[in-house]
Amino acid sequence: MKILRARELGLCFGVRDALDAAFRHPRPRETTIHGELVHNRVVLDRLRERGFPMVDESDREDSVSTPEVLITAHGVSDRERERLRAAGHELIDTTCPLVLRAHDVAKSLEAEGRHVVVIGRPGHVEVEGLVGDLGSYDIVAGPGDVRDFGRARLGVVCQTTTPAGRVRDTLDAIERENPAADLRFVDTVCQPTKERIDAVEELAELVEVIVVVGGTNSNNTKQLARLSESRGVPAHHVQGAEDLRAEWFDGVETVGLTAGTSTLDETVDAVERRLEQLAAGGFSASIDKPA
Repeated sequence: MKILRARELGLCFGVRDALDAAFRHPRPRETTIHGELVHNRVVLDRLRERGFPMVDESDREDSVSTPEVLITAHGVSDRERERLRAAGHELIDTTCPLVLRAHDVAKSLEAEGRHVVVIGRPGHVEVEGLVGDLGSYDIVAGPGDVRDFGRARLGVVCQTTTPAGRVRDTLDAIERENPAADLRFVDTVCQPTKERIDAVEELAELVEVIVVVGGTNSNNTKQLARLSESRGVPAHHVQGAEDLRAEWFDGVETVGLTAGTSTLDETVDAVERRLEQLAAGGFSASIDKPA
């Protein structure tokens, strides 16, 4: 069995920077992480081992007892930053610069008098931060959520991990349902997301099955798996090597490997080693654990 890696996969620069800031931070027990630093089980376990308290993403308005708060790579609204500072917390901000750009674009569009439409996953922590400073907005996950917004001027932005194809289809639907609106679209999908999507599309032409490595609640990892399926190639979303199942690869000659932007290099390497064991007929051998 042949194993092919996607041309682009795994950690993006924004996540690398966030991880570096967290693991170099000298006072983990005095610093609460405001949600999940990244959507990755291995990383979260290591942060807990270091002593970081964490606020659940579903209720980030909970009171924080530590003097410092670490803002995650997904970002928060300016209002939330102000709330935390007003409560006396010092902020350590690891927001991805490309997420910050999306915030700036959304606020600029609203300042132009536009109703802002965000193409993204409702309830996702990045999207919640993106709309947190807006007074007039709608969130649409895809074309099926689009309606006549009843506004003369519209501004459209995207969650940074939205697939380009979904953006195009949703934008077409917005234009179709709001034909008289003055519409301005700014593409805020990040370049690492685009590169990983392009790489999976290329990979799908070469393999019979694709293994996608990443957290179960990682939006961009799920998107990679869905993209593979949409190209007619079965995808198996795993968090680590221990999740692989031998029966997935019965009769398969070529397997593709990719990973979401919050997946550690060592996790991808461990999955690849495990696939190589299968290819060599030794899938029952012990799993290599990430260091």
